[in-house]
Formats: sequence, C-alpha cells, structure tokens
Amino acid sequence: MSTETASQTSRTPAEILKAARQRDSLDKRGRVLKAVQDMLRNDRRITFAAVAREAGVSSWLVYAPGVRERIDQARSRQAAQGHHDEKSGRKLSSASEQTDLLLAREEIKLLRAENTGLRQQAKVHLGQQVEQLGSHDLAKRVDELSEENQRLSAAERQASAENEQLRQRITELEDELTGARTSLRRMIRSQSRA
Repeated sequence: MSTETASQTSRTPAEILKAARQRDSLDKRGRVLKAVQDMLRNDRRITFAAVAREAGVSSWLVYAPGVRERIDQARSRQAAQGHHDEKSGRKLSSASEQTDLLLAREEIKLLRAENTGLRQQAKVHLGQQVEQLGSHDLAKRVDELSEENQRLSAAERQASAENEQLRQRITELEDELTGARTSLRRMIRSQSRA
C-alpha cells in the first residue's frame, strides 16, 4: 500500500469533506480567473456580475478576498485602455452602460422576488411539519426532555459532591505531605549532628 493510499484511509470523513471543499473552491476560483482572462482577451466589459455568469459561480465568490482584487485589476486595466478604445470607437456608449445597469437592476428585482417566494415556501413547509407533529407528540417530547433534564441535574449534583470529596482528600494529602517533609527534615538534622 502506498503512503498516499495509507494517508487517505486514515483520514476522517470531516477531513475528506474539507479536502473536497478546498478542491471545489480552487476549481471555482480558477474558473473565475479564466473568465476574467477570456473577457480581457475578447474585449468584453468586465463586471462582477458578468464574471460570475461567465464562470458559472455565485456572485459572492467574485467579491471574496483574492478574487475581488484580480477582477478590480482587470477592470482598471480595461478602464485605462478605454481612452484608446474611445478613439477607435470600441468603447461602450453611456446609453449601453445605462441599459446594462437597468438590466442588472431588473435581474436583482427578480432575484429578490424569487428569494422572498422561497422564504415563504420554507415557512409554509416548516409550519406543515410542526402541525404534523401534533400536540400529543410535542407533549411526549417535552416529557422526555424534562426527564432527561432531571437525570442530568442529578448527575451534576453527584459529580459536584464527588468533586468536593476529592478536594477534601487533596487537602488531607497535602497536609500529610507537609508533615512528612517536616519530619524528614528533623530526621536529617538529627543525623547530621550525630
């Protein structure tokens, strides 16, 4: 068995999941950076939303540290080239920018409406689940939790009592140790005088 295989078999499920998430994150970040490079190469206007769509990732990722800076650099580079592009007629007009802005605002409104609808559906679904449990099931669960609470309280009281006994025993042992040391010193002194 190779060391790589041995290390994989000794990893916990949490470690495996963490590694998978890291690979997924690196893959997504790589797709974002590739999308930025493609957009620069093809003279397409770079915006955070456009990069997210091009890379097929969520919009929060393009604002993440390390990614946002790269996109800002590419946007600055495009803005610097904008003066040259304006002379060649390749720069977007302000009307085009306004249209893009309006489209983005409409998309935001749609996403907000969708978000509101999904939240409402989740509330309804949760309400249905609570209703399905019924009051009998809830009362039974409350009783179970009360019994568990009493059991844990008794265990805590017992542990506190045992803790107090152990502290007293420690004090007794410390006193005995101090006495033994004093006795040993006296014996050493009497031996050294003899």
